[in-house]
Amino acid sequence: MYTIAIIAQKGGVGKTTLALSLAVAADQARKQSVVIDLDPQASACNWGDRRKHETPIIVDAQPSRLTSALAKAGVAFAFIDTPPRSEQAALAATKAADLVFIPSRPQIYDLETIPNTIELLKLAGNKPAMVVLNAVPPRGTRHDQAREALARFSMPVCPAMLTHRAAFGDAGTVGLTALENDRNGKAAQEIRLVYKYTTKILNELTRREQDNEQSRLVRSAD
Repeated sequence: MYTIAIIAQKGGVGKTTLALSLAVAADQARKQSVVIDLDPQASACNWGDRRKHETPIIVDAQPSRLTSALAKAGVAFAFIDTPPRSEQAALAATKAADLVFIPSRPQIYDLETIPNTIELLKLAGNKPAMVVLNAVPPRGTRHDQAREALARFSMPVCPAMLTHRAAFGDAGTVGLTALENDRNGKAAQEIRLVYKYTTKILNELTRREQDNEQSRLVRSAD
């Protein structure tokens, strides 16, 4: 099972939208997924209550119960949705993750919180992480400016991004994601690109771990 933590110290950056969208993308790729909702506001759980489909699985959990929830998941992907301004939840999610996504809008109020998130990543052992730009204006170069700013923090940025579109909010209102509400829409295409890059990175991390393990065994044999 791959575990992806979605964290950000800033609220309103799209953590829940990203978690739910990627979970549905995984399901559509025939990879069963679970979303573990650590946020007391329970946005992911409320979305699940509005939803008519049984998948993805939505689990309400506390940070102290995260390890147990993951152990019981039994799926291909686990996406951990975390609350803002909660170091305990973000740290627990990051420690459990194979990969960390940091959603951020391309504006200074979001970007200036990234250094705090980087410090948290260090506490968790420097897990692989990257920023996913969200709510990007459909016109202009705001995303390029954000990438330049993030480069100063040496923080990787996902090449795929989510544009500011009404489709994301409209779908959530009825317990869907933009992938389901309009499969051929631009929002759905953006989610698929983020999911495709997610699987690419996870496969690369797996190969790297396998190579490291093989090298360790060779050194042990010598």
